[in-house]
Amino acid sequence: MDSIPSPFLEPGDRTKVGSLAIVSLARDDFDAIRLEKSSGAVDGYAEGAVLNTRFGSFPHSTLLDIPWGSQVRASAVDTGSRGRKRRLETTDDDTPAVSQDESRKTPAKKATVASSGFIYILRPSPELWTSSLPHRTQVVYTPDYSYILQRIRARPGTRIIEAGAGSGSFSHASARAVYNGYPKSETDIKGKVFSFEFNEDRFHKMTEEIESHSLTGIVQIQHRDVYRDGFMVDGKSPNATAVFLDLPAPWKALQHLSRRGSSSPLDPKQSVHICTFSPCIEQVSRTVTELRTLGWTDVDMVEISQKRLNVTRERVGVNLPNERGNSQTPADVLEAITKLRKVNQQNKQFQKAQLAQNNGATADAMDVDSSAAASAPARASDGKEKTTPDEDHDKPWMQGRLIHRSEGDLKTHTSYLVFAVLPPEWTEEDEERALAKWPCGRESKIIGNVDKQARKKEKREQLESRSKKRKAKSELVDSQTKKAKSNDTQAETESAPATE
Repeated sequence: MDSIPSPFLEPGDRTKVGSLAIVSLARDDFDAIRLEKSSGAVDGYAEGAVLNTRFGSFPHSTLLDIPWGSQVRASAVDTGSRGRKRRLETTDDDTPAVSQDESRKTPAKKATVASSGFIYILRPSPELWTSSLPHRTQVVYTPDYSYILQRIRARPGTRIIEAGAGSGSFSHASARAVYNGYPKSETDIKGKVFSFEFNEDRFHKMTEEIESHSLTGIVQIQHRDVYRDGFMVDGKSPNATAVFLDLPAPWKALQHLSRRGSSSPLDPKQSVHICTFSPCIEQVSRTVTELRTLGWTDVDMVEISQKRLNVTRERVGVNLPNERGNSQTPADVLEAITKLRKVNQQNKQFQKAQLAQNNGATADAMDVDSSAAASAPARASDGKEKTTPDEDHDKPWMQGRLIHRSEGDLKTHTSYLVFAVLPPEWTEEDEERALAKWPCGRESKIIGNVDKQARKKEKREQLESRSKKRKAKSELVDSQTKKAKSNDTQAETESAPATE
């Protein structure tokens, strides 16, 4: 059994040799690499294996044994012989293969920090893997598979059937959802994902990724046409309680997901939840019809529409600097009029200065006073000097009104999700246990099971019991009252003076 923990399930606290890592280059720009340790030059790089990005070069030696989420500065890398083409033996363009330079046993050169450029090294997760995986088919993105896993009741220990593995986005997400430990033997029942893929090339690529990510004990992938051959695994039932079908014609596979016959892949003792993923409403219509024909209940359809909102503060004003986030438009009519008056006054001053220069005369005292008044700072009614938005340096990020705008470009696509529930199989033994626990038809004290005379007799007994209780209570109150009165009379007699 698989004993190596998967980086998606148990990544550890720090990066290590051979582990999968997600490199964050920019917002929504991620790249998956496998970290390698080089003892010498690799592909012309004296520092060993190197990751090249638009933000600089990053030797793998700078990415090893650091906490997840660390920021890594770029290194000044000497590529050596640039004329030699890079010889790559893998499909990963970001992880260079070891060249013949490795055989020289030349110690790898220590990396030198560059003046600029950095990346973030992140631990693998289904969300990051979905954003960085190589697309072989249409991908089920996070907004869709998170809702799907919730609706099909995926939790630790659940056994899921997935048809149409594709690029493996849902496979990684469902593996994390059902993970409750690796199976220690063949009889050890743990949460598991049974994935089926019809395309042979995608099947082989998906198999390599599952083995590379150490998910073999959690995800079992099969190359099969489920329309014809169904969902049995090695002739045995996977006893699944959740099903996800990402197929062009899911209604053709539903015939293998019924409880009829002895070769059902579903758990007979629990309810089974199913979800089909279809981009066309005609596919949905045929799927719903087939589900109802086969006895599935609670059939409904959902469409996921995701929106991402950017919340910012909008600063509006004609005197604001020309910076990002500032709108140099008047905030109101008063600000617009003040700006126009200031511009007109500056134009008059410029025209007078030009006229005085042409005539060889100096400006009169009124002009000097008016220009000085124009250049003097504005004051409020209380005599205090007014401040412009440029002079107000108190928390500029708190200035302006709070606004939000939705982003238009999102990594998702429109598809229809059809959900349904198949109740558990009900046998004669289950019926007998239910009757023993809830004896339907043999209840006592039920109007339908007791005749009229017996009900009248029972009612009279209840009324007599109540009257006896009331009578006993009233007698007790009367006795307490008489006792209190006798005590008061005796006390008055003792306190009266004796007569001769």
